[in-house]
Amino acid sequence: MNNKQPVLPFWQVWNVSFGFLGVQFGFALQNANVSRILSDLGADLHSLALFWLVAPVMGLIIQPVVGSASDRTWNRLGRRRPYILAGAFAAGLGMILMPNAPLFVTIMAPMLFGALMLALMDASFNVCFQPFRSLVSDMVPASQRNLGYSVQSLLINIGAVIGSILPFVLTNVAGLNNTASPGQVAPSVIWAFYIGATVLLGSVLWTVFRTKEYAPSDYARYKGLQTVSEDKTEKTGFFKLVATMPATMKQLAVVQFFSWFALYIMWVYTMPAITQHIWGVDKQWFDPAFIAVAGTVPADIIAAKGAAGDWVGILFAAYSVFAAVFSVFLARLADTFGRKTVYASSLVLGGLGYISFLISGDISPVHVNLLITDVTVPQGAVNLVFPMIGVGIAWAAILAMPYAMLAGALPADKTGVYMGIFNFTVAIPQIVAGLTAGWVLSRVFENTAINIIVVAGVSMLCAAVAVFFVKEKEIHAVASQNTAGELQ
Repeated sequence: MNNKQPVLPFWQVWNVSFGFLGVQFGFALQNANVSRILSDLGADLHSLALFWLVAPVMGLIIQPVVGSASDRTWNRLGRRRPYILAGAFAAGLGMILMPNAPLFVTIMAPMLFGALMLALMDASFNVCFQPFRSLVSDMVPASQRNLGYSVQSLLINIGAVIGSILPFVLTNVAGLNNTASPGQVAPSVIWAFYIGATVLLGSVLWTVFRTKEYAPSDYARYKGLQTVSEDKTEKTGFFKLVATMPATMKQLAVVQFFSWFALYIMWVYTMPAITQHIWGVDKQWFDPAFIAVAGTVPADIIAAKGAAGDWVGILFAAYSVFAAVFSVFLARLADTFGRKTVYASSLVLGGLGYISFLISGDISPVHVNLLITDVTVPQGAVNLVFPMIGVGIAWAAILAMPYAMLAGALPADKTGVYMGIFNFTVAIPQIVAGLTAGWVLSRVFENTAINIIVVAGVSMLCAAVAVFFVKEKEIHAVASQNTAGELQ
């Protein structure tokens, strides 16, 4: 009997992660447009960071539970696929409802409804994220691990490119309006979310029907485990699992803290930062109290906010393009120079990219040909494409390297629950950023949003330093008495 896990053809590795393209399509739409939607519905700069706390809180709660459940699930769809499919359907529903928040004004305030749909989307995305990470670890042998997570990173970024740029395309090609009066959502954003929900469901269905997970007996044989019926591993409580997590996970947690702290700030504050710094919109127009006293928002301010919001999609698409390109070479670079060297170097480039936002402030207009349309934007906005190279390289590494470094240190029968626990290192820094960034922005930087982007750059550089303190470790597949267990 052959106990060696088979090497997968490239296209099967591709199919395993293809659904993540659609999940990230939806997540990118959310990242690029939620601040815009909530601002249009009445949120101020300080409260934006608090609304965005929904995402990491959902990840903190959901991913360990889903991870533990998927470790113990074996049915006709497999082990991970049932959760991926359920999460995709729920996320699609949230994407359809969120931009229509003003239609539900008779039930509750549009901003509150928007926040609830944000919670639904984030919860659902998190149901998908964790099983996708574990599915690669389950299906791909150790010799293909760098390839598996690099392909996943590539697909994630293809989805992110399309999702980020979609509202801009709908405005400049399809002719949909990209502006909204207070309390409403721009038509281009509404239709982008409809399209995103469709792509999300279609790509997830592709993975579900084109990937066949191993039967329990085969999985146990390939991973060196006892069979499911013979497994008498002692059940261990959640907190004991956290306390006995592998050392590699603890060391990676420091890197994750600084890198995800930076990412959270970027997602929340890029829109107001470039609207102020590049389009020259005074910070007072991000204060609902000032707008209430003013009575109306001038047409040129509304137009500038709409154009800046679209350009955020372009910038987020740009860093995803660069991340997708870098992902093609990431596995080979990691095999050649080592994961730590590639990971740290990537984070340095990301940090420098954020910091260079500060010097991209020339607001003189420039005519830009984006292949799909010709537009006139501030020169500073075009300049920001170059920092996105570094940000994209860092993003590709963040999506792949921590998981490739961690997978070898995890017991195979508890990959799901430990991957879920590892999401604490994604969620907690975002929660810290959400609770502190708004205060820092208002009290220290007096709502000048570009300065908080520089803080993100410094944080990313700290993450790069922390990489060199991580010690990678490969363990035998059989879980030890101390690290085995299930959530009770």
